[in-house]
Parts: sequence; C-alpha cells; structure tokens
Amino acid sequence: MRAFFHPDQSLHDPQQFMRVGVISDPKDLPSRTEALLAALARRGITPEQPSDYGTEPALTIHSKPFLEFLESAYERWRAIPGAGPEVLPNVSPYWNGSPAQDRRPACRSSSVVAQAGYYLGDLAVPISAHTWTSALRSSHTATAAADAILNGTDAAYALCRPSGHHARVDRASGFCYLNNSAIAAQRLRSRFERVAVLDVDAHHGDGTQEIFYRRPDVLTVSVHVDPDAYYPYYIGYDDERGHGEGEGYNLNIPVPPKSSDAVYHRAIEQGIEKVRAFGAQALVVALGYDSHREDPIGLLDVSTEGFRGMGERIRAIGLPTVVVQEGGYQVSVIGDCLEQFLAGLTGR
Repeated sequence: MRAFFHPDQSLHDPQQFMRVGVISDPKDLPSRTEALLAALARRGITPEQPSDYGTEPALTIHSKPFLEFLESAYERWRAIPGAGPEVLPNVSPYWNGSPAQDRRPACRSSSVVAQAGYYLGDLAVPISAHTWTSALRSSHTATAAADAILNGTDAAYALCRPSGHHARVDRASGFCYLNNSAIAAQRLRSRFERVAVLDVDAHHGDGTQEIFYRRPDVLTVSVHVDPDAYYPYYIGYDDERGHGEGEGYNLNIPVPPKSSDAVYHRAIEQGIEKVRAFGAQALVVALGYDSHREDPIGLLDVSTEGFRGMGERIRAIGLPTVVVQEGGYQVSVIGDCLEQFLAGLTGR
C-alpha cells in the first residue's frame, strides 16, 4: 500500500465558515492531517511526496478561469479597503442548473467581489493566503496516487486536504476547492476504459456527480445522508441518474439520519453491485469519516470499527483502487477510522 501527501497541504488554515446563520469556528483544521499521518505511521506507511504537476491535472476537470480565480483571489481581495481577512462571497448569480450543461462561461465581471459570488458556492470555502497552494498540492497528491495505480500498484491512498468532492468544474463549495477524486478518476481513464467513483463520505459527492453526469465512461456512486436533511440539500436524490450519454451512470443511495453500521454497509454493498455491473476496471474511493457518530457536523451513527467493514467490502471488489481522503472532522477519532479502513482494505 502506497500513500501520498505534501506538507504544503497543511498550510490552508481557514478561520471561519457559516453554519445555520452563525459564523462558526472552522472544522477543516490542519491538525486533521497530523492525525492521519500518525495513523499511517502506526501502520508502518511512510507517505511519499508527490511531484509538482502544476495545473495540468486540475485542468482536465476544472475551467481555466476558475483556477485563475482561486490562484489570484486572496491578493486581489486584500487590496479592497475594509475587506475581511478571507475571501467569502456576498453576492451570488442565478443559474438554471441545466443538466445538459457541464460548465458556465467565465464570470463577465473582472471584480473579485463578483467573481467570489460566481466561483464560491457557499460560505464554507474561505480563501486565505495559502488556500491555493494547499488545494493545488492536494490535487498533486491525488494525481500521484492515480499514477501509482497506472504503474502497477494495487492500492494507493491520497491524503488530500483540502477535500474535493463538492467542487464542480467551476465552483468551490463545502470546504472543497479542487475535485481530487474526479482528477484521480480522469487520470485513470488514460489507461482504463471504465472507471468507477464510490463515494462513502456522509455528504453527497455533488461536485463529482456534476462533473461526470453526462458521461458513460465514469460511473459515479454516492452513499450519503438523505439530502432532504443534510448538505448539499439540493442534489443527491435517488432519481438523479445521469443525462444524455450518461443516463444510468450515476447512482445515489441516500440513507436516513442516525443510520448505523449495518445500514451504511448495506448501502455500500448496493453501490458495489452497481460498480460490478458497470464492469469497472479501476476504482476511486472518496473516503470521509464524517459518518462517524462523534463527528461535530455529522448525522450518522457509524462506529470506528464500521470503517473496517467498509474497507473489507471494497477489498472484495478486487479492483486497482485509489483512496482519496475527503471529510471527517473529529480529530480525536479520524486516525483510528483510517487505521480500521486500511485494515479492512488490505486484509491485515
């Protein structure tokens, strides 16, 4: 089992996010990486530092104007008299959300305030001095893990932070700036004709779904809390099946709040059946620990040991697998969750 991580990913240090009308303390803390690195060390795994791939992998998924915004937004924002310490949107555009459209045109306004509203989807993606560096390095980590699979490794873990599965082609949201799982899946497509993404984070992988929604070559499956009760609310329902050539290649499996290990495992098994029927040749697992019963923003009742069961079920698929780190915010338990998952995935 190979693992990848770049220390620059710890530089992103958000100071705030909006939750139910309250500016709250951040949850995506740099200490998350420390806990996960310690878990890898306990298993005798030393992460490799990925190469600098530049923006090339990200551009296979994201629009150039969006990346240019992420890179330049903080300095432009700080030049505004009286601006706050982080970039956060206070305006938002209307967009009809047509499933036939995979991206919008570039923002017509050159104002950073206008662009913040256009490219940032909510108040959970503040941009500060090091956000772009950390997000870009996180994409490199996912790319390096995918390259390891392309070079013959059976399983590779990408310790990505910031997370990615809420990021769309041209919009950041939900603590996510670049979609690392989608970048890894697209990288795998350079060799494998059929790639599946299995998202087991408690939140729906709405960005990943949107990116591949019109394509038959990448299957997207997401097991998550029913969006009627949980972020991202507007997407992630079981009637969303894909569009055009992608019809039938998206599967959402919502579960009720307070679901236990057994319920979550059954939902994952249902997703695995779809992966097998699709004939996937390689797999990306978007792994979050926010399904854990102690997660501060979670709604599920999954135990620490429940992550071993997830890993065991994924191991049984028997595919080359990239595991991409997504959410999970109870720092005291996420290391144990990773250890349990890897024990199940590797069988030891």
